[in-house]
Amino acid sequence: MSEDQAPSGGPARLNTAVAHNARVWNYWIGGKDHYEVDQRVGEHVAGMFPLIREIARADRRFLGRAVRFLAEERGVRQFLDIGTGLPTGDNTHEIAQRVAPESRVVYVDNDPIVLMHARTLLTGGGAGVTDYVDADVRDPDAILERAARTLDFGRPVAVMMLGILNFVLDVEAARHIVRRIMAEVPSGSYLVLTHPTHDSEVGGQGQIPAMRFWNENATPPITARSGTDIVAFFEGLDLLEPGLVSCSRWRAEPGSPAVVPQYGAVAVKP
Repeated sequence: MSEDQAPSGGPARLNTAVAHNARVWNYWIGGKDHYEVDQRVGEHVAGMFPLIREIARADRRFLGRAVRFLAEERGVRQFLDIGTGLPTGDNTHEIAQRVAPESRVVYVDNDPIVLMHARTLLTGGGAGVTDYVDADVRDPDAILERAARTLDFGRPVAVMMLGILNFVLDVEAARHIVRRIMAEVPSGSYLVLTHPTHDSEVGGQGQIPAMRFWNENATPPITARSGTDIVAFFEGLDLLEPGLVSCSRWRAEPGSPAVVPQYGAVAVKP
């Protein structure tokens, strides 16, 4: 067991000798919360697959558009952000509470640096509530139990799963996680999801060798999936227009950035 892994149910411990996704992602989007090893691995991956920085930025912009859309146009006032990663500009609670100050947001992650930044996330103001849950995506029951202390599961919730299911290597296990969480939220709730793909029509074939290098030199291991596998996560839900598309193109303004091999979609529970 490496230092950044933990026994079942226990918090992860910080390991600065091995690159970690949350910190490398932070490096790719221009943040400052990373170590030399994260920068070194991030640079190597970007050298193999230069589009990775644009994927990271496109995913972040997708988050902003999705949260604003749900808060402004769909009236969502509760957000469960699973796998939030390191805080940066315009986090989920900031966007939602800017639209509706009474919004309640729960962040879920188990990365040690994210945990250290929890106080930053816990600064929602006004009538809203911002909370943090230390839990692993592979333990949906723990997520639901702890999130219920802040969120009312009798009212619609937007479940945010951006770039997180790609760390659950078994596709059936990943589907179980989505089904379990979406079963707990009522009709009118939403699933917001992004996921890397190897589909060639969006340039995903270049991710395969870069992911292989990542899995040999960093943690946690990652996988890309086909659009067919990714859209299956929305089984039983109604996809909103424009459906499953490159996250850079989901409800983007004209002249939006180029297509990236990271699918994004939003669906509603009927």
